[in-house]
Amino acid sequence: MKKLWLGTVLVGVIALSAACSNSMQGHDMSNMHTKKETTSNKENLPLANDTEALSGKEIHLTAKETLLQINDQVKLPVYTYNGSVPGAQIRVKQGERVKIVFKNELPEPTAIHWHGYPVSNDQDGVPGVTMDAIKPGETFTYEFTATIPGTYWYHSHQKSAEQVDKGLYGTLIVEPKEGEQVDRDYTLVLDEWMSQQQASTTEQSNHTNMHHGNSSMMHDMSMYDIFTINGKSGQAIEPLKVKKGEKVRLRLINAGYMSHKLHLHGHSFKIVATDGQPLNDPQPIKDELLNIAPGERYDIEFIADNPGEWLLECHGDMKGTDGMKVNIQYEGQTNKTDKTNAKETLPIVDITTYGKYKTGPFTLDQTYDVEYTMDLGTAMDKNGMVFTINGKTYPNTAPINVKKGDIVKVKLVNSSPMDVHPMHLHGHFFQVLSKNGKPVTGSPLIKDSLNINPGEEYVVAFQADNPGNWMFHCHDLHHASAGMVTELKYKDYKSSYTPDPNDTTNKGE
Repeated sequence: MKKLWLGTVLVGVIALSAACSNSMQGHDMSNMHTKKETTSNKENLPLANDTEALSGKEIHLTAKETLLQINDQVKLPVYTYNGSVPGAQIRVKQGERVKIVFKNELPEPTAIHWHGYPVSNDQDGVPGVTMDAIKPGETFTYEFTATIPGTYWYHSHQKSAEQVDKGLYGTLIVEPKEGEQVDRDYTLVLDEWMSQQQASTTEQSNHTNMHHGNSSMMHDMSMYDIFTINGKSGQAIEPLKVKKGEKVRLRLINAGYMSHKLHLHGHSFKIVATDGQPLNDPQPIKDELLNIAPGERYDIEFIADNPGEWLLECHGDMKGTDGMKVNIQYEGQTNKTDKTNAKETLPIVDITTYGKYKTGPFTLDQTYDVEYTMDLGTAMDKNGMVFTINGKTYPNTAPINVKKGDIVKVKLVNSSPMDVHPMHLHGHFFQVLSKNGKPVTGSPLIKDSLNINPGEEYVVAFQADNPGNWMFHCHDLHHASAGMVTELKYKDYKSSYTPDPNDTTNKGE
């Protein structure tokens, strides 16, 4: 199974190709407006689908099972936060102290990881590394200060290849103190699901055969035949309403395991942020594809200056591609409806050359305290294919050992012959310095998730400014569960958490 979100709106081992997604169910938010500060003091669009928006000093989340109606033919048993996929959106202001009271009503242990957000290590939500898994019926309280604005998400980090695939994810939006300077603000979560076994499914939640976590399935990405946006597919996806002259922000989040190439019809747009971090002087682009890898987020903005009905759609030729598209409708307009062009060949935005160049926090020629090369590969063992870092699988991979304050450079090389590896670092942002030996020529590129195609090489840098033991892993979570994980370990960090060697419930991969 797999998932996506359309609220304040926009989300393989052997074959990882381009795709697209959406999902929701639970609370009826059709009459709710989320008030936001904008240049025109307009209200935000009501939340689409049924995902609730949560704010305030104390937020309550509950993980539980339910059924998700993806389209008019397919209903799937899923895991949810607060009864919807994507789960409730947490929306807070920069500077606020966030307290999330989380209860587990699932039939198995779980935990929440705050993807992209530099929380303190004890709040990172990785069982066996930062905490014990939260058992069925138990409650755990997460707390952190929302210091850095941007688009983030949260998801299970317990048996994550299975639990995230069942829908266990939501979105986290941190608004800047001055408010968002837009008229409409949509969050769109992309995902993929399998329908083969579900077509004859009754109301029973037989999860065992419903997700791609089965070892017999895990390498066959073609089984994902339904792509969603906010947990819905095709005609079930609610349109995005706009008015002529408005500035519209789309927050695109990929919660799935495939990359998705999106095309915005009829409008030029700017990429204003990636992984929540702003880009310098973004320029308008049109009729180019935005490739969004697993774990990545892109915020784009456009001016609604072309009345009619247009599409934001996924390009590709996989079976589920046609379901990953959403209509953009101008209110009060009756112009002819836009037509799909998902097979058209269009250029893909090169984010390493996009925006205006300026010197970022780090440079290629400066002195680094720690340098680490990460060779991403594949191998075979007695259980089949595994995914390796420098020839080893976790927990036998060599960690990146640092002290607080160290400046760290990491070279990431994808030596896998066919597999794409979207690498995600917990607890830190890194700057992308070069791609295939060529320095980044666009805006300083600050990210926490980086997509690396076969044969590609990137150099990234960051400061070790958040003490702890942090995961650095592939966000095709099947690859992570099959070994492609290492740790960033602070030599001078003393954790208050000691894993119980007899507790077999901690499966933090």
